[in-house]
Amino acid sequence: MRPVRAPEFLQSTQASYDTIAEAYAAEHPDSLAGRPLERALLTAFVELVRAPGVPGNPPVADVGSGPGYVTARLHEAGLPVFGVDASPRMVALARRAHPQLRFHVGSMTALDLPDETLGGIVALYSIIHVPDDHLPAAFAEFRRVLLPGAPVLLGFQSGDEDGHRRLTERYGHRIALDYYWRTPDTVAGHLAEAGLELHARVLREPGPGEQLPRAFLLARRPGPVPREV
Repeated sequence: MRPVRAPEFLQSTQASYDTIAEAYAAEHPDSLAGRPLERALLTAFVELVRAPGVPGNPPVADVGSGPGYVTARLHEAGLPVFGVDASPRMVALARRAHPQLRFHVGSMTALDLPDETLGGIVALYSIIHVPDDHLPAAFAEFRRVLLPGAPVLLGFQSGDEDGHRRLTERYGHRIALDYYWRTPDTVAGHLAEAGLELHARVLREPGPGEQLPRAFLLARRPGPVPREV
């Protein structure tokens, strides 16, 4: 059987992060440390995972896990969690920093997981590298692997309108990394088309060193919630 070639955007994203992985991980060992809003949203996500609508104790995926600090915080909150990232070098660094946790190489547009197995998905600043024509496939994958009632937390750069930029240099290295920023309405529309229900949206203004606002969407895969008896 002939192997399936990865999409061009995934190849360039993988190669770029492999190139800058060490410098990126050194600069961002835990970017949530100075971001109380993001930490609060992560806490809300944890509570939604534990809500009655998600039975048992299913695993949670940190998609686009990078150096692994979000995965580690979810683990500290008591969730069974693993990280997924397109960059093998970034996965290796995450494993070194958090040897007690599980990380593997993968793509959000083709998750190597059975249907309806996850209790939740976090994707903070990872859909920003996915082109518009591949975003529906990513969200369709999210819906496929989520259990009914399971939540999704997205974080991404936003603005008054959608935009795109290609970065060709970072940390002194030549790369080819595409960034896409989108309005909350644009992303919410893609979520709805994939069959995921929007639960909440948050928009914060740019912080120090940031040029664009940050948007966060909480959604869930629809499903029956058990009645109280």
